[in-house]
Amino acid sequence: MSSVAADIVAIYTAAASRGPVSAHDAVQVRMGCGIVGDRHYRRNNSPANQITLIEQEAVEAFNQAHGLAVLPSALRRNLLTRGVALNALEGREFQVGTVRLRGIELCEPCSVIGKLLQQPGLNPTRVIQALMGHGGLRAEILNTGVIRVGDAVTSHAP
Repeated sequence: MSSVAADIVAIYTAAASRGPVSAHDAVQVRMGCGIVGDRHYRRNNSPANQITLIEQEAVEAFNQAHGLAVLPSALRRNLLTRGVALNALEGREFQVGTVRLRGIELCEPCSVIGKLLQQPGLNPTRVIQALMGHGGLRAEILNTGVIRVGDAVTSHAP
């Protein structure tokens, strides 16, 4: 079995829907609930709403293609990764440090992201189209633990 590795570059949460995003060095995650303190945290939370990830490379490609300097936090995903193709983890288990996750579905951009990132010459529809297939991954938290900036992201190839 070959192993694919990457790491966590940044961690973000927002206490309220559409509220400000905060960066963290570490967060507590709870199986079946989500990230403690995040807007989506709740008991018996839907697996698709527990934690989201996005590739630093996708943010950089979006910025380069549109001549922008959008901060990764503006995309409102929880974990910013480096060095892994997140789309390949859909439907698969992987680890972030000691926390096991399962990729549930791609986290395609919504109208909120389109409106937040719109610029002159880049309307919300074009923002969404530019990020389709590169908007990240929704994942289920399979065990309680702590995720830290710098944690390795590992998955074993089938």
